Amino acid sequence: MSNPIIKYIVNNHFLTVLLVIGIIWVAIQLSGILILVFISFIIMAALAPFTDFLVKKRFPRILAVVIPYSITIAILVLLIFPLVPFLASQIQLLFKNFPKYIDQVAKIFNLHINSSNTNFLGSDINTIGMNALSVTGKIFSGVFSTLMVFVVSFYLMLQREKLKKQFASICPKKYQQHVIDTIALVENKIGYWLRGQLILCFSIGFCTWVGLALIGLPYALPLALFAGILEIVPTIGPIVSAVPAIIVALTISPGLALSIVILYIIIQALENNLLVPKIMEKAVGLNPIVIILGVLIGGKFLGIIGALLTIPIIAMLVTIIKSFKPSNQL
Repeated sequence: MSNPIIKYIVNNHFLTVLLVIGIIWVAIQLSGILILVFISFIIMAALAPFTDFLVKKRFPRILAVVIPYSITIAILVLLIFPLVPFLASQIQLLFKNFPKYIDQVAKIFNLHINSSNTNFLGSDINTIGMNALSVTGKIFSGVFSTLMVFVVSFYLMLQREKLKKQFASICPKKYQQHVIDTIALVENKIGYWLRGQLILCFSIGFCTWVGLALIGLPYALPLALFAGILEIVPTIGPIVSAVPAIIVALTISPGLALSIVILYIIIQALENNLLVPKIMEKAVGLNPIVIILGVLIGGKFLGIIGALLTIPIIAMLVTIIKSFKPSNQL
C-alpha cells in the first residue's frame, strides 16, 4: 500500500480539504513561475519528436537536444526578432487611428458617435495594446524570461526520461508505468497542438497578409498578425479578426470592404477544408464551446497569457482524465 501518511491524509476529509486549499494558494502565489515552467514544458513537448528522431539515428543525446533548440533560437533571432520594431510601430499607428476609422464608418451608416465616446474607445484600445505588449514583454520578449524558458525546457528535454520515472515513483508501484505512459500521452497531445497551431497561425497570418497587401489595404501586416494570433480561438477567432480589417476598408470604400469580407471567407474555407483536417488531425480535439469558455476564463484570471495557455491546459487535463478512467487502469 501507499505511504501511511498519504493514506491518513486521504482518509481524513478535513485535512484533504486543507491540503487542496493550500496547494491552490501556493499555485496562485507562484503563478508566474508555474506559467514559465508550463511554457517550457510545451516547448519541450513540441521539440521532443525531433530529438527522439536524432537519438534513433544514433546521435549523442546532448547533441540531439542541442540541434533542434539551436535551430529554433536561430529562427527567432534571424527571422522574427528583426521584424519586431517595424511591427510595433505599425500596431501603434493602427491603435492611434482606429477610433477615427470607427467614427468614419459610423457616419457612413448615419450613426452618431460623439468625440468623447470615440476618445474613450481609443483609450481602451491603447490600454489593451499596452497591457498586451506589457504582458508579452514580461513573459516572452524580456531577455531574462525568454532565456529562462529555453533553459528550463532544455533541461526538461535533457532529463526527460529520468524526470518521468522520478515523478511516477511517488505513486504506488502498480500504477507507475501507467503514470509514465500518461505523461507521454500528454507530451504527444500538447506537442501536436503547438506544432499544428504554429503552422495554422503562420499559414493564416501569411495568407491574410498577402491578400490584404494585394488588395491594397493599409496596416496589412498588423491586421494579418491579429488574424494569425486569433487563429488559436476556433470559430469566433476568425470572425473577430475580420472586424478591424472591414472597418479600415469601409473608410476607403464599400467595394473594398466587400473584397475584404470575401477574402476572409475564402481563407477560412481553405482552412476548414484543407489545413485543419491535415494539420490538426492528431492534435487537440475539443469542443469549440469548451475552448471559447476556457479562453475567456483564462483571460479573466491571467490576461493574454492565460487565454493563450488555456487550450493546452484543458488538453492536458482531458488526456489525464481519460487515461485514468476505471476501464483503463492497470
